[in-house]
Amino acid sequence: MKFDRLLSIVLLLQHRDLVPAKELAERLEVSQRTIYRDVEALSAAGVPVYAERGQDGGIGLLAGFRTDVTGLTTDEARALFVLASQSAHSALGLDHAHGSALRKVMAALPAPHRPAAELTSRRILIEPDRWHAAPRPETDLEALYAAVLSDRRLRVRYRHSGQTALRTYTVDPYGLVAKAGTWYLVADHKGKPRLLRTDRLSQVSLLEAEARRRPGAELTQVWHDLRRQVEDRSVGVRVAVRLRRERLDMVTRIAGGYFTGPPVPEAGTDEWLRVEVAYPVVEAVRHLLQFGTDVQVVGPPEARAEMTRAIAELANQYHAA
Repeated sequence: MKFDRLLSIVLLLQHRDLVPAKELAERLEVSQRTIYRDVEALSAAGVPVYAERGQDGGIGLLAGFRTDVTGLTTDEARALFVLASQSAHSALGLDHAHGSALRKVMAALPAPHRPAAELTSRRILIEPDRWHAAPRPETDLEALYAAVLSDRRLRVRYRHSGQTALRTYTVDPYGLVAKAGTWYLVADHKGKPRLLRTDRLSQVSLLEAEARRRPGAELTQVWHDLRRQVEDRSVGVRVAVRLRRERLDMVTRIAGGYFTGPPVPEAGTDEWLRVEVAYPVVEAVRHLLQFGTDVQVVGPPEARAEMTRAIAELANQYHAA
């Protein structure tokens, strides 16, 4: 709707001096010509909006102009009050600020939307942590949060997976990301993106130098690229697997992230399903041992050989004990 788009333009402009028309058009999924028509409509309605032509131009609001949230629709008001677990806000020291902000937004909502927003906050809760999550080392996320907001370089001591020694890095931070209950520091090291788990950081020091981020790079895009790299690296070997149909839910819950597609019925039987599983290295197929005889590795031969070695090692270990 045009009204929603006009309000979106005003809210976007409130946080920037000048925003290129092309950027507004891309974010709102309309043409640049439509954006300029919307600017004219806003100006005619008394909003102090202006456009500057040229390479460094854009669209802006006169300094000091602000609007409230009374233009929110019912669905937008509901969206604001879908509550995430307090664990993320608490870890950053923002739990009290989060609650206060929601109360202020509630007070600013149009009266007809308040019941829907309040009901949503009581009926929907998003909990990002997994069941039976392993205890993690204490991390001073409040200090790290303050550090990434400083726009200064950081010197960190970091332990890589599978290693005991700490390494020292000087990094240029983009920000923090919480994924499935785990916090990550997203930063550049020598101009290249790096992903550092915060529970492996033992020391973070704030340096005087300003962060040297790559031009145009933002947290969202850097995180997207890093996540894609991790996911691409995770497919080193594809393993064909049989699994008992009655154990499908359990296996999917624990190992479903490694499936390359949905399980399909095995020909000639109602008891078994077939699925392909992708691991970064063939040794990782041992991950399937936890399912006992409910999962069978069909191929390739090197994956079956790895499972045979693992079972023999376990047998020898318990026999010796």
